[in-house]
Amino acid sequence: MKKVLLIITLFTVLTGANAVSLAQTAGSTTYNPDLKIKKGLTDKQLLDLVEKQTFQYFWDGAEPNSGLARERYHVDGDYPQNDKDVVATGAAGFGVMAIVAGIDRHYITRKQGFERLQKAVNFLDKADRFHGAWPHWLYGETGNVKPFGKNDDGGDLVETAYLAQGLLCVRQYFKNGNAAERKLAAQVDKLWKEIDWNWYRNGDKNVLYWHWSPNVGWQMNFPVTGYNECLIMYIMAASSTTHGIPAQVYHEGWAKGGAINTNFKLYNYKIRLKHNGPENQVGPLFWSQYSYLGLCPKGLTDRYGNYWNEVKNHSLIQHAYCIDNPKHFKGYGANCWGLTASYSVNGYAGHSTHEDLGVITPTAALSSYPYTPEYSMKVIRHLYEDLGDKVWGKYGFYDAFSETDNWYPKRYLGIDQGPIAVMIENGRSGLLWKLFMSCPEVKAGLKKLDYKSTYLAKK
Repeated sequence: MKKVLLIITLFTVLTGANAVSLAQTAGSTTYNPDLKIKKGLTDKQLLDLVEKQTFQYFWDGAEPNSGLARERYHVDGDYPQNDKDVVATGAAGFGVMAIVAGIDRHYITRKQGFERLQKAVNFLDKADRFHGAWPHWLYGETGNVKPFGKNDDGGDLVETAYLAQGLLCVRQYFKNGNAAERKLAAQVDKLWKEIDWNWYRNGDKNVLYWHWSPNVGWQMNFPVTGYNECLIMYIMAASSTTHGIPAQVYHEGWAKGGAINTNFKLYNYKIRLKHNGPENQVGPLFWSQYSYLGLCPKGLTDRYGNYWNEVKNHSLIQHAYCIDNPKHFKGYGANCWGLTASYSVNGYAGHSTHEDLGVITPTAALSSYPYTPEYSMKVIRHLYEDLGDKVWGKYGFYDAFSETDNWYPKRYLGIDQGPIAVMIENGRSGLLWKLFMSCPEVKAGLKKLDYKSTYLAKK
């Protein structure tokens, strides 16, 4: 947990006092968001409105040269515009999945979506990479790395995994299309195969390292072990047909030789995967979301756990906690729950049941929609109908708010917006799950790690 909090701390430094307003530099002047609150929408209508408006963060609000997701977008104008061209690679991965969903929902035409994704893939093909891995941040105008921290100026394998997860969905969506679409799919396949996952073992160690820099090497010294948001990195690394890792790296590194297992209950919901951090506690909800935008947890098991039970119970624990509301924060309840890493009243924080600062982050409950559809829907309706324009803007719900502190910043973070659009779509149709789980190398990688899944039986 200390290692994950180190990343959060670095992010706080970089995004707190130096955060920016992009309101007058991002996107198109022709986009007219639906800001008028409409009472009485059906659940289907409201879900579609939220998904469509959130999708616009990655469409209208994208960095124009790359076509990819900006790190952040501030509507409230609190900060100088000093990183309006910064692309976040993890959010970019979520964003390309949102665009695929947007095509399928007819928010845009297939041709429009293809052209944007072709632009994005062309940019990524020429952008800085480090043994095939992209950095955390890229300058959208040049494709050059923007350091995330003093020693973090090279490859970021976790963010690369999020991006690769999204790119494989793009590949699968277009692989049987027209000639241009098949060419795009082949270009994505090339980028995916160039990622040297095995290099990030730091000398054949049986664990994956988060960072490597051509300037300072392994100085970040961040071996990644579970359980947290990084499962997808190990799945992708095991699935690579060109630079794959042996199964033992997963079992000894991620699963810590079996020490990843635990057995406790919170609010009467059982947890079997030990979250990094305090004993018998669970982390922020993004730990049960980022890895599962493509990787389908339904029916997914291995020797360590049943992943559907784990992600669902994680969400149900937070739902029960916010109803219990032991710290008596204003607004918490069945209609207003969800704690995850986001903006906070003082910078940035990894909100959770054991680090509760009175801040609700909409992405937490909304991106749990496939796990807790009824409970998540109550949050969507309450935020939209009751809190309205305090929390609703041109790209959907703002990043975070606190009724206790009367704090309603009009700000977005790409890495929080992406899971909303993708997971609502997965809850509605399973589209991104179906695409990612259809990848033959992902099926082979899961089998290598002794996973079981209903998708593994499908041709």
